[in-house]
Amino acid sequence: MIGQRGRALALATTLGLGIGLAGCAPSSSESGSGSGGDGGETTLTVWSWRVEDQAAYEKIFDAYEAKNEGVTVDFKTFKATEYNKILATGLSGSDGPDVPQVRSYGQLQPTIASGSLVPLDDEIDLEGWDDNAVASAKGTDGSLYSVPLATQTVQMFYNKGLLEEKGLEVPTSWEDFVAMNDALLADEITPIAVGAKDDWTLPIVHEVLAAPRFGGADFQDAVATGEKDFTDPDWVASVQVVGDLKKYMPKDVTGLAATDAQTMFTSEQAAMIPGGSFDLAVLQKGNPEMEIGTFQVPAPPGSPEGSEPTTAGWSDGNFAVSKKSEHQEEAMELVRWMATKEFGQMVADEVKQLSAVPGVTYGDPVLGEMAKSYEANPSPYLLLTDFRYGSPAGTDLLGTGIQEMLLGDKDATQVSSELDKGVKSWFEPTKK
Repeated sequence: MIGQRGRALALATTLGLGIGLAGCAPSSSESGSGSGGDGGETTLTVWSWRVEDQAAYEKIFDAYEAKNEGVTVDFKTFKATEYNKILATGLSGSDGPDVPQVRSYGQLQPTIASGSLVPLDDEIDLEGWDDNAVASAKGTDGSLYSVPLATQTVQMFYNKGLLEEKGLEVPTSWEDFVAMNDALLADEITPIAVGAKDDWTLPIVHEVLAAPRFGGADFQDAVATGEKDFTDPDWVASVQVVGDLKKYMPKDVTGLAATDAQTMFTSEQAAMIPGGSFDLAVLQKGNPEMEIGTFQVPAPPGSPEGSEPTTAGWSDGNFAVSKKSEHQEEAMELVRWMATKEFGQMVADEVKQLSAVPGVTYGDPVLGEMAKSYEANPSPYLLLTDFRYGSPAGTDLLGTGIQEMLLGDKDATQVSSELDKGVKSWFEPTKK
């Protein structure tokens, strides 16, 4: 899909995507580029939007410093919603990071287009890594510009103790899934916690509940070549699945934020919550006594022949080297380390994420469960991996559309048609 992504990048550059606002970067007194001190001391600044992972990363970088005498890693985090602008401004000036955490897939392209990152093709070998993860770290020119940090997956989290108490089991068919929801609802327990006020979560909800209905990875191939589009009956039916399951969601679902939904789940007011692997640490912290499990939602009726329960995934939170770093060699060495199993294992153990590094093991049983599910039957989080290369982004369109459907303002056909029209304003299928 390099051809269409290249055209999308040109459009994104024309529109000015990713260009920072003046004054958004922290002052030099807060976060200067790494500077060497007396005795060969070097301070490398690493920027991230993962405020919630501050303590975990500090522990990881302490381990790196212990093995690299003279190097100090200064890890700084910023509010996620402001990070893109802060990073763009920082990378364009002298106060940016040596090693920035960067976005993936389409959202990485404006940073690459700005000329801010050092190509890594001759520095780092990702042979044997998951193709989906490697694709997230490349530019539309085919070059590698970052090292993938984590593979995020989406799945249904559930409260094991609550289901056991109610005599319910993990469903293996759609009929079982519906029956379980009905039983919970009859017992005045919200079956599925969803916070539809935050529309960005709704494409994830859609993937968890209905990926087999549109065909998962097979649909990705068909839409990439133009054989199908988002008006396809299977896609429309998958959107309708979310609408049909609204009765199992909180009554005021469109008024609830994602954090409200998490609280419903951790306070045991709701039995299940569809979410990303990145939610696990938050859910565990919210109720350390709860035994959390995950499962793949069974394929809904009418799913294309051969469709099975699937775990959608993508790569997120990659690390790169800034061209303006005054310590290119040291920064490159740190990023090389981020491609090692040692770093990947610490990401799994401390950050509680599914590391992108092959061969990592998981002491947390839920992380291990999610990793096995993704390995067994993976599919792409399609609107993120393939439809964020232009504006409007596919995830934005579907998120808003499903929100409007849950409000009763649009139906599945309208939501799908507007998604199709929006992405076709910049997306061009590849030729077979």
